[in-house]
Amino acid sequence: MRKFAITAVAFALLAGSQFAAVSTAHAAAAATNQVEMELMTWPELKAAMAAGKTTAIIYTGGTEQRGPQNVIGGHQFMGKPLALDIARKLGNAIVFPVLPYTPTGMSKDLPGSINLSADVLQLVLEQLAEGAVVNGFKNVVLMGDSGGGQGPNGGVYAAAAKKVAEKHAAEGVKVIFADQSYAVNNEFLKQIVAEGYPMSTHGGIPDTSLMLLLDKDGTLVRKDLLATALGDPVLPPGQKPDPNAKRVNNGISGDARRSSVELGKRLYDMKLNAAVTQIQSLLK
Repeated sequence: MRKFAITAVAFALLAGSQFAAVSTAHAAAAATNQVEMELMTWPELKAAMAAGKTTAIIYTGGTEQRGPQNVIGGHQFMGKPLALDIARKLGNAIVFPVLPYTPTGMSKDLPGSINLSADVLQLVLEQLAEGAVVNGFKNVVLMGDSGGGQGPNGGVYAAAAKKVAEKHAAEGVKVIFADQSYAVNNEFLKQIVAEGYPMSTHGGIPDTSLMLLLDKDGTLVRKDLLATALGDPVLPPGQKPDPNAKRVNNGISGDARRSSVELGKRLYDMKLNAAVTQIQSLLK
């Protein structure tokens, strides 16, 4: 009986060591390949951070109508793949779950937009950044797919980053706001307008082209509506709309009919490269 007990203990110890070895190996593999925090276990995340992935990317999306042709959750579907590719290209980053609510207008006529006030968003960003620091991240990057809350001088994103950065500066922690993945939209618009494309903003060529690029299973864009994806015109700065003109009021600002996968890829690459360059520069 005693011999059996000793054998059982030995077997249990061996099995435990083998399990620990497998778990460690699995965590090490995840540390190398995975950048999406919500798909990791805590040992995998800890291993990834020990391996050098100590930059947290906190990316916000938004929930709002995007015209008749694009789904309401577009900011998440555009923002998350970009955030993940930014992390992969940086090589030392982990992406937090994308926040689906940011400042936006709301209307019964065009339902689907959910507003989170700028003041509340700042508090949320501060809490998320603080949580990243508590979890052991040394760098925290705040980013947004929507313009809501970014505002002049970085808006509430810059304010939240500054507040948390100052609190933890003595610990060698850096908290930054990286705006170029969003700001590059203006450069893209200048380029395509110069090439003869119509001016468009919300729900227009930039949004729709990105979503066409990322629409792998046909759920993000109602392609049968692209031929009629024409909204109210985007007027030059200072010009007021004609009070006698009938408004389209379909959620599209401008003309999205010439949206394409090719334009989406061009914009995606511009956003990715601009973001990585800025983050690397700010975290030097």
